[in-house]
Amino acid sequence: MKLVFAGTPEVAVPALDALIASGRHEVAAVVTRPDAPAGRGRRLVASPVAERAEEAGIEVLKPLKPRDPEFLERLKEIAPDCCPVVAYGALLPKVALDIPAHGWVNLHFSLLPAWRGAAPVQHAIMAGDEITGASTFLIEEGLDSGPVYGTVTEEVRSTDTSGDLLTRLAFAGAGLLAATMDGIEDGTLKAVPQPADGITVAPKITVEDAQVDWAAPALRVDRVVRGCTPAPGAWTTFRGERLKLIQVTPVPERTDLAPGRVAAGKNSVHVGTGSYAVELLWVQAQGKKPMRAADWARGVRIAESETLGG
Repeated sequence: MKLVFAGTPEVAVPALDALIASGRHEVAAVVTRPDAPAGRGRRLVASPVAERAEEAGIEVLKPLKPRDPEFLERLKEIAPDCCPVVAYGALLPKVALDIPAHGWVNLHFSLLPAWRGAAPVQHAIMAGDEITGASTFLIEEGLDSGPVYGTVTEEVRSTDTSGDLLTRLAFAGAGLLAATMDGIEDGTLKAVPQPADGITVAPKITVEDAQVDWAAPALRVDRVVRGCTPAPGAWTTFRGERLKLIQVTPVPERTDLAPGRVAAGKNSVHVGTGSYAVELLWVQAQGKKPMRAADWARGVRIAESETLGG
């Protein structure tokens, strides 16, 4: 088939690579978000998908909005059979959805209908899911509600951050998306409507969502930290300033600390929760680089009665 691939961030690049490498389909063009300011100089930088497409000599389309008339006209000229999508980042209007004969097929990082929305991996970790995965589905106007072509499952490991899990799903999902294109082309794959039961939603995680509640159980604190790493970053406050929490681990044997109470030893920092303590392993103070929590604690000289989270 002739394909137009839509995607923007680094997590979409493995799928683009898989489609290019398959040799079975032609990736005629790539649709991605416009260049965005990045770095200290805030200069405009092309998306990872745009950079990969340019390396491969593929035409890159960067509409401000996918309903822009110039973009829609160019898409009609290319006349793709199908448009595979991974984390494009913009809502597709019906006029665009109707152009390819086989529609737009999205690779979504959950087992639909679980975790429809912008942050499925983060929510899966924060909810304590043991199994997650990726799904390919035909995009319709509802939120991730279209019929599903295929799925692949992935175990959620006890130490996974959302970054770790998303990286594995990006590669597993790339193979699924390529196989979905093959099945659509040869007519062996039909999309199946999603069940009405088991629908959960995964809205974007805000900075407020990423604030740790020390009155919550230790397992919840651990899941929030892992689910919000690397973005938007779990945090608490210490002496009125924000402290980013990069890695913690539950310590079930320590139950003597009140929620938020800090106990700094020579080589460890424990904090009380609503159940038992967690050990802070890596933190980042405002204006500082990430550091081991024990080094941070020595630097700030934590008093015996101090707490995190105010």
